[in-house]
Order: sequence, then C-alpha cells, then structure tokens
Amino acid sequence: MAVNFVKEYLEDSKKAFEKISEYIYSHPETRFEEYSSAEFLVAECEKAGFEVQRNAGNIETAFVATYGSGSPVIGFLGEFDALSGLGQEPNQTSYIPTDKNVGHGCGHNLLGTGAFAAACATKKFLEENDLPGTVKFFGCPGEEGGSGKTFMVREGVFDGVDVALTWHPSPGNSIMSLSSLANYQVYFRFKGLSSHAANSPHLGRSALDAVELMNVGVNYLREHVIPEARMHYAITNTGGISPNVVQSDAEVLYLIRSPKVKQVDEIYKRVCKIAEGAALMTETELTIEFDKACSNYIPNRSLEKLLQESLVDAGVKKPTENEIAFAEKLWSTLSEGEKESYLDILKGFGYRGHGSEFEGKYLAESISPYEPTEEVLSGSTDVADVSWVVPTAQLTTSTSALGTPLHTWQMTTQGISSYAHKGMLRAAEAMALTAVRMVTNKEDLESVKQEFNEFKKENPYACPIPENVKPSKL
Repeated sequence: MAVNFVKEYLEDSKKAFEKISEYIYSHPETRFEEYSSAEFLVAECEKAGFEVQRNAGNIETAFVATYGSGSPVIGFLGEFDALSGLGQEPNQTSYIPTDKNVGHGCGHNLLGTGAFAAACATKKFLEENDLPGTVKFFGCPGEEGGSGKTFMVREGVFDGVDVALTWHPSPGNSIMSLSSLANYQVYFRFKGLSSHAANSPHLGRSALDAVELMNVGVNYLREHVIPEARMHYAITNTGGISPNVVQSDAEVLYLIRSPKVKQVDEIYKRVCKIAEGAALMTETELTIEFDKACSNYIPNRSLEKLLQESLVDAGVKKPTENEIAFAEKLWSTLSEGEKESYLDILKGFGYRGHGSEFEGKYLAESISPYEPTEEVLSGSTDVADVSWVVPTAQLTTSTSALGTPLHTWQMTTQGISSYAHKGMLRAAEAMALTAVRMVTNKEDLESVKQEFNEFKKENPYACPIPENVKPSKL
C-alpha cells in the first residue's frame, strides 16, 4: 500500500517539485547567502502545511519545517547552496558560463527539493492514514565549505529526532555506505611591513614570503602524515598586484582532512607550528582564525538496509532516447582520465560491482547491491555531524551521465534535465518509503535506534567547531 501511495503522490506532484528545483537552480547562491532559495523553500513548506521555524541555530538561511506530533520524529536533510565559479547555462553540451558564474555544480537544487518532496510524501501518508508521528524538513545551508549542519548540531537543532534521511545526486543508484573524512578549515594571516621593493627592500617584512614559506613547509609535511590525510590550500590574499611593493598583508586558507577528528587535530597542530616558523623566518606577525570543521560520517547499517529495500521498491525508469543522446554528448566532453575513472566516482557513492552493467551505456539503469564497507570516502560532508547525534542514512540516485564529476560545468548543466528530475523523485520515493516504515514498523525503528545507541555508548560526540566560531560567508 505504501509503495503505491508514495509513488502516485510523487507522480501527481512531480511538476510542482520540478518547478521548485528549477527556481533554486536559477537563483544560485553561495554558502550562508541562500536568501532567495531559503525564503522560497520556506514559502513552499508553509503552503504544504508545515509550521516553519526560521533562523534555526542562529543561521539566517537555516530553517526547520515541522508537521505532526509525537513519535517517531523523522527528519529529512535538505541543502540548497551553490558553488562560485560553476555558473553554466543548463542543458548544454559545451561550456557556457553565466554572467554571475555561480552554479549548482553539486546538484543541491535537486538535493533540497528531493528531501522536501520526501517530507511532503511522508506527511501526506500520515494524514491519509491518521497516523501519529512528526515529519521535519531541515533547511540546511552552507554545506559547500561552510559545514552548516555542524553549526546546527552544535546549537541543538536536531535534538529529539529519531531518524535522519538524506541523499545526494550522482551518476549512480546506491546506498552511500562509506564513512567520510573529518576536516578543519582555517585561515592563516600574516602581517609584515611594506616597503619599496627596489629602493629599500631591507626595511620591508614580506607577508607573502611567509605564506609561501608556510606552503613549502606543509608540502614537506605531506610525506609524514597518514596516507588517507589531505591538506589543501588557497592563497586568498597575496598582498596586492604591485611587484615593486613588499607585501605587508597576506593570507592562506587551509582545509585539513583525515578519517578521524583526532587525526585532523594532530595534523592541524603541526601545520600551526609550520606557520609559526614561517612567521619567525620572515619576522611577520601571525593570526590564526578557525573557520569551520566537520566530523567523519557514521553509517547506520540497519537504516541503510531499509533504505536499500525502499530504493529497490522505487525502481529505475529506462531513460528516453533524448536523454541517452544528451548523456552521450556530455560523455564526449570528458577527458580520457575522467572516462577511465567513471567507476571510481560510482564507488565513492557506494556502488558495488565491476561495471559490466554499464558497458555501452551513458546513463545508469540499475541499482547497485548493498554491501556495508569500512572504506572511507575521500571527501567530507557535514551530514557526518548529524550522524553522530541521530541515526542517519544516505542514498544517491542517478541524475547525470556516467563519468560526470561533481563540481564541474558538466554537473551544473544537467541540473534541471528531465533525467535529473527523475533521479530526484526516485530519491524522494526511497526516503519517503523508509520514513513510512519507521512509522508503521516499530521493530525496524527499534533496530535502528539500538544500533545507534550501542555506538553512542562508546563514542560521545564533541563538536569540532569551537563555541566562539560563527558561520562565515564567502
């Protein structure tokens, strides 16, 4: 009954959800500045009968939409932030950037809308069957480089939630069963003395030299950290564009990752020592500003199994000839390395197999079998911090051509295609069916909670973001 009900509801409502996705897509906004997208979603939540709390966790663009009462409390996590530098005209097979050059290169227009659709379908099922339970749709801003959910967890926004569900667009259909890398993001600012670089260079103290020396030191450090660790940096202030001036101010932003928060912290302290050394060598002053952080993701295997069953129930529709032709053209824009790595992308999202089912195809038409793994995704997500305080599961559904890497113009251009919207509603259906099962089957809910409670006994949560740190815009 539930399968048919949810499927019919989403089919009847698909045009409305596609319009929401299209609105968010056409109003791309970067982290913690998603004013149009958040307000639009809030209005849609209220229109659908949810009661909305704005400014959740003291974040302007965060909100919680609630329907119902009592337990269980089912949460759906929605994102809607975009990426700078990834503006792209939709449904094109060549790179055509937009004037603003901000775009949904990670598909968060789909992610947020799909999670909202799942919340609406679950709400409708509870209404029609007069069932107790609470549905919460969490509007989560700033995932891209901002760790919005980590700030929300720190402020208690997810307290009282029994189960959390979310998804992510990708080229495949699978349960996202991998853990993820914890991270710290930190600014290192150097202050020196300006001077004429030819006439009196001895009077200057170069902050840019300090940044460069720090980067050299960290690059030597790479050999002496665990292989799974990652250290990335961007020089965000070079001190100006005049080579005849000794640069008095310079800044570098570091993103440090590792499988565990403790490992990140250890590497971070070593990076700080290198920065201090660079300041000593250049006789400049160093200021360190902690920007954000997130933990490693904790999969809940009991919930993942149920989500897999729901994904299979949702099924995959065969793509149309036009969708296949579009995907083939996009495949031709990928580099040889990207084509050869298409299976690695799928495996990062939980795919299990050898890829034989994709031979001669450009779009995924199958669902990966579910196999729990101890592997770690070489990426990070703020969903991780939610998973430390609420039993959480994630899935991915195919919204793009095989081989499409995230954070590329190819990902952006497919963001409102018919194929992407089919994948979005497939994810919504799988999440809604899992939520309904949490409401209607107490044994399933108890097994999920028992697994989580056993983990929690041995692993108390500590938010990796210090209390004094606030969310930052780009």
